[in-house]
Amino acid sequence: MIGGRREGGLMRKASQSVVKSRILIAVAIGISIGCLFAFLYPHGFLSFYSPAFHSQVLSSKCESSHRLNELKAEYAAELEKNEELRQQVKELTEKVRLAEQKKDHAQKQIEALGKWRKAGPSGTVKGLRTNPTVIPDESVNPRLAVILEAVAVGRELIVALANWKVKESLEIWFTNIKRVGITNYLVVALDDKITEFCKSNNVPVFTRDANDGIASIGRTGNNHAVSGLKFHILREFLQLGYSVLLSDIDIVYLQNPFDYLYRDSDVESMTDGHDNMTAYGFDDVFDEPAMGWARYAHTMRIWVFNSGFFYIRPTIPSIELLDRVAGRLAKEPKSWDQAVFNEELFFPSHLGYEGLHAARRTMDFYLFMNSKVLFKTVRKDDRLSKLKPVIVHVNYHPNKLQRMKAVMEFYVDGNRDALKPFPDGSEWEW
Repeated sequence: MIGGRREGGLMRKASQSVVKSRILIAVAIGISIGCLFAFLYPHGFLSFYSPAFHSQVLSSKCESSHRLNELKAEYAAELEKNEELRQQVKELTEKVRLAEQKKDHAQKQIEALGKWRKAGPSGTVKGLRTNPTVIPDESVNPRLAVILEAVAVGRELIVALANWKVKESLEIWFTNIKRVGITNYLVVALDDKITEFCKSNNVPVFTRDANDGIASIGRTGNNHAVSGLKFHILREFLQLGYSVLLSDIDIVYLQNPFDYLYRDSDVESMTDGHDNMTAYGFDDVFDEPAMGWARYAHTMRIWVFNSGFFYIRPTIPSIELLDRVAGRLAKEPKSWDQAVFNEELFFPSHLGYEGLHAARRTMDFYLFMNSKVLFKTVRKDDRLSKLKPVIVHVNYHPNKLQRMKAVMEFYVDGNRDALKPFPDGSEWEW
């Protein structure tokens, strides 16, 4: 009996102990959960659903959005500054490169001249004729550089500018180039139609960027405006280290001109002259009777280089020539590009003016023939008419397309009467 009571007491105590333990555990769990919520929701659990809490969240979002916009603006400003710095670095690099080129040019002149020495016997002394070429710079126009690498032969090529207005003449131009077997030629297309026309005829073509100011002039400009563009465009070719045979479209190719070039001058050009005197220069005596004994004054005359067909090497004087002509044409829009081209080539240095130090060569006027020579002289001479020129440039006559076709008939097809219907000048006499 006593043992039963003891066991019952022990069982009650154990049961009470378990209850207490459970209560303590529950209290501990409650306190832990309370701490967790206090950490997560410092402003109270119910405040999560309160308008004040949402207002605070929205305010934080607005502040974050505003800060994000500020960061974007700061980033854009830094990008703009970076672009300005990059442009400044590019300009400075270009100046350094040009300075190095000039230094290299002077060094090569010194090397060519060698040490100071006495002059040799009469007839053995020769000055420096051929200027060194510039260092190629592909950064000028990487896209053009890739095309020239594929098209040029021996780092030289024929280049012509064309828009849709000269489509028919252009077709005759490249048809004869292909017939002769010339592969190193390129058309600089001044509008999209010419680009597609060239591509459809397997003619190498380069199209300038649509937003290029030069391209816009090419699309809408007249013949003189388009002709003046070549001095801008050619600069890139020379900076890339290529020699260019610049060609107008009104030219019929009968032989490969690269077989007849000397390549010893900065500029090698065909002439508008029509005989030995006018093409290569002569002493022209000016008579002024009022001067009495000194009535006769001797002058030097030469007919101009034709700016529609010339070979130009990538030298510092050549690039300076292009810059001079382009600069003057920009300031003197009514000036004729051929006149400016010759003035910059030939005018000597004088007070207030520094002449261009460029080497020049005149092409043989029977090989590189203008249309005045052909129609006024050659076609009427049995001996001269049997010679085949390298090119015929229809530069003296307005009815270019008809005369170009006649030149092809005469020299390619062998029709000896093809040139007879045409007058010497620009007036028709049927």
